[in-house]
Amino acid sequence: MEVKCEYCQIPGAYGNLIYETEYWMVFLAPSQRFLGTGVVVLKRQCNKLSDLESEEWAEFTKIVEKLETTLTKVFNPTLFNWSCFMNKAYRDDPPNPEIHWHFIPRYAHKVEFEGLTFEDPDFGYIPQPIENIIPENIMKKLMDTIKRNL
Repeated sequence: MEVKCEYCQIPGAYGNLIYETEYWMVFLAPSQRFLGTGVVVLKRQCNKLSDLESEEWAEFTKIVEKLETTLTKVFNPTLFNWSCFMNKAYRDDPPNPEIHWHFIPRYAHKVEFEGLTFEDPDFGYIPQPIENIIPENIMKKLMDTIKRNL
């Protein structure tokens, strides 16, 4: 029985594509509780970090640098959280984890963008999973701003 990725079958499940490399896709997440939050997704089926190829790791390192540099230039986050939990995949039987990283800029200060204020009341702690869907026109401006500076 072939198990397919739950996200690959759902358009926009990771968000809006903003950048792509040979091995990875970078999406701006649908929820922007932390301005600039995104997801970096491996393009092939891979269930464990230890199964990543050296070329994939090398390219991922470049993406980390590119995203952190870009977001620092544009919004000046205080720090960056990266997570690769894959917990949701194990709610299914059989589980089908896929390598993807959540990229979460964290701010010790308020950030204003297009008339919206973004605050991080959990700064210094594990962020609470609170959704913040911003208006579509502002999401498009956010995407354009990040893409322009990548």
